[in-house]
Amino acid sequence: MTRIKITAGGFDFVAVTHPDAPLTVAAFCKLLPYRQRLIHVRWSGEGCWVPLGEFQLGVGFENHTSHPSVGDILFYPGGYSETEIILAYGACSFASKLGQLAGNHFLTIVEGKENLRALGTKVLWEGAQDVLFELDGLG
Repeated sequence: MTRIKITAGGFDFVAVTHPDAPLTVAAFCKLLPYRQRLIHVRWSGEGCWVPLGEFQLGVGFENHTSHPSVGDILFYPGGYSETEIILAYGACSFASKLGQLAGNHFLTIVEGKENLRALGTKVLWEGAQDVLFELDGLG
């Protein structure tokens, strides 16, 4: 498993790649370091997301779920809704205005998880936050 450092909203996290999403992991890792903006979800509950519009990572569905646990990060390859990355910080049921969606669970936060709710609250009340995904120098 590869360790990915995630910096967002003044918080640092470490995530590990999920072995059941090898194609998503490989394609995403080619983008690193990857900078985006994190905003609060609209339909999915307690989560933050990176809207990616028509961006194509070149992967289909693998290890996909509609119900990420706290600290799970999903990549939705597009189709019914726009391409996106979603990060659950609490109760989350992945959806769009068209209904329930499923995304590839490709990262799981293993360090800094205790700060996820604070990040989610900050994004909700203060707006979009910069997010950086990069290889963790320790792993």
